[in-house]
Amino acid sequence: MKILLVEDHPELCEWVAKSLRQSGYAVDIADRGDHAEHYLLTGEYDGVLLDLSLPGKDGLDVLKSLRARGSRVPVLIFTARGSVDERISGLNAGADDYLPKPFELGELEARLKALLRRSSGQTPVVRLGRLAFDTVSRLPTVDGQALSLTPRELAVLEALLGRIGRPVSRDALFEKVFCMEQDARPEAIEIYVSRLRKKLEGSGVAVTTVRGLGYLVDAAGEAAA
Repeated sequence: MKILLVEDHPELCEWVAKSLRQSGYAVDIADRGDHAEHYLLTGEYDGVLLDLSLPGKDGLDVLKSLRARGSRVPVLIFTARGSVDERISGLNAGADDYLPKPFELGELEARLKALLRRSSGQTPVVRLGRLAFDTVSRLPTVDGQALSLTPRELAVLEALLGRIGRPVSRDALFEKVFCMEQDARPEAIEIYVSRLRKKLEGSGVAVTTVRGLGYLVDAAGEAAA
């Protein structure tokens, strides 16, 4: 899943981004409100972590503009503006959750996972073949044993499981896996799909290439049919 992190404090931003990336998220970073608005206009995100006190454009105004365009991307505000009135203002402007600073990383990630799960409409555990994927912990298992995946392999699997039996284009997977600042080309997705296929061998799950459309994941027998 891909997250936009909007925070102008360099050390806090680095701390949060590092933790999210270690958890398998692709993270883009904006340190100004106007930059965040540009990212939201030109890219697709599964969730937004938004500070309010930002240079360029206030975070609350960024949120209002986002909702005015009809976007329903989940937004978690995390800010030092922690008064009750300010929380109400953020929620009324369209925020899905509000976490005052200082906060614990564990709570931030738990709240983010809850927002993403609710917005996707997924059941807590997705099952396919002998694979089970817990959408809360983001832990894949085969016959109850943890499946060891790198963050990018996990991001590919997560994106494919969101559309079981339906193709996901290479460009769409690229958007989910890589960040804007990373020097990578869409062709790099083929490497991670290939690695994921090998790790899924014997799980009853197959990742199939659909010529001209991308990749799809399905039960091994159905994918081969």
